[in-house]
Amino acid sequence: MFDALSDRLESAWKKLRGQDKISQSNIQDALREVRRALLEADVNLQVVKDFISEVEAKAQGAEVIAGVRPDQQFIKIVYDELVQVMGEENVPLAEVTGKTTVVLMAGLQGTGKTTATAKLALHLRKQDRSCLLVATDIYRPAAIDQLITLGKQIDVPVFELGIEANPVEIARQGVERARAEGINTVIIDTAGRLQIDEDMMAELARIKETVQPDETLLVVDAMTGQEAANLTRTFHDQIGITGAILTKMDGDSRGGAALSVRQISGAPIKFVGVGEKVEALQPFYPERMASRILGMGDVLTLVEKAQEEIDLADAEQMQEKILSAKFDFTDFLKQMRLLKNMGSLGGIIKMIPGMNKLSEDQLKHGETQLKRCEAMINSMTGKERRDPDLLSSSPSRRRRIASGSGYREADVSKLVADFQKMRSLMQQMGQGGIPGMPGMFGGGNPLAAGGNRPAQGWRGYPGGTPPAKKKKEKKKKGFGTL
Repeated sequence: MFDALSDRLESAWKKLRGQDKISQSNIQDALREVRRALLEADVNLQVVKDFISEVEAKAQGAEVIAGVRPDQQFIKIVYDELVQVMGEENVPLAEVTGKTTVVLMAGLQGTGKTTATAKLALHLRKQDRSCLLVATDIYRPAAIDQLITLGKQIDVPVFELGIEANPVEIARQGVERARAEGINTVIIDTAGRLQIDEDMMAELARIKETVQPDETLLVVDAMTGQEAANLTRTFHDQIGITGAILTKMDGDSRGGAALSVRQISGAPIKFVGVGEKVEALQPFYPERMASRILGMGDVLTLVEKAQEEIDLADAEQMQEKILSAKFDFTDFLKQMRLLKNMGSLGGIIKMIPGMNKLSEDQLKHGETQLKRCEAMINSMTGKERRDPDLLSSSPSRRRRIASGSGYREADVSKLVADFQKMRSLMQQMGQGGIPGMPGMFGGGNPLAAGGNRPAQGWRGYPGGTPPAKKKKEKKKKGFGTL
């Protein structure tokens, strides 16, 4: 997502590097690159024109700030305008105090509407809001069964009356059931079509008139680019929607939908789907999305994902193990599975500032390596996982693990050796030493020259000799200064 757009924008910043200040002449090349970037990302043409006009006006009127380069200042202007175009701030889902909140889901067939319905229910459950799903799609084969299966997966009940009942009546009875049982939110999954037609809109309008929803959310496939915005506008004009959910944002979408929907339709994007798993739904924050587009990562979303998966008590216990060098293969496997639960390795890495330059090949190689490690660890006995030293001293154990996992003994030996190094480095950092950097924080390098000295903490020096004295001694011996 946004990779091509980020790369294009990077070339725009280069046009301003080395300049003293932003001017009418030097900004034109940069603006041309931004325009190309947005058009190639399938952003609506009118949105592109307005965007470029605003950026140009703000850039030329920007005051020169001491110590800030023109390209940095231009990036900030583009960032602010991206946030503005996408809606400035997150618009949360409605919650009606004292009564059941009704959410109506709409959209064309194939956009992932039924899955998005379940994802939204799970998201609300994490906020301690009870939910009921209502299945009114009686036309698509197995649509009701799909929703029931998803409901069981996330432990949310599903109300349905079969494929012979009237969708309007199903929706009405579903809302009544939710109110009678004191359920916080009822989410109604409606039927989609391959294209917008009169029958679809008429049925949707009748359901909406009957249940009087507090939210009407349109589920849109982000892969359709600027057409997503036009679709949102059509539904908004004919039915009246309160927001949109963009699905498949983790695919090959060029980002145009995210930049066009709010500006063209007037309806805010409330959530984005970033994967096939039911957990893969995120609230839409314009400022975070702008940061991702500009290749700056998204630390806040990364932290929120981690908080959902990590238990505080487990984290403290793991920290203690790391500091005392008791971190073992069982712990390593647990951390790998935790990473998987947070999403794809590529998706997580790209949320880290500065890591957006990693290629798809590098990310795929990283995922392959993790799978190799997991296969080898799964072939270990419980005792071997808890005591990695057993494997260091036993070639026969390593051969057995290699045979069981389908890899070579050399691969297992490398895994064990790398793991032992990692444990050693973790312990040193926990004690305040930075391995391999004698002049920084007093950390020695236990791996250099076969030495076994432990790090001596923040105030210690390797071998007890201050760096100044070592420099002097080495210079006398003809080694030169360090």
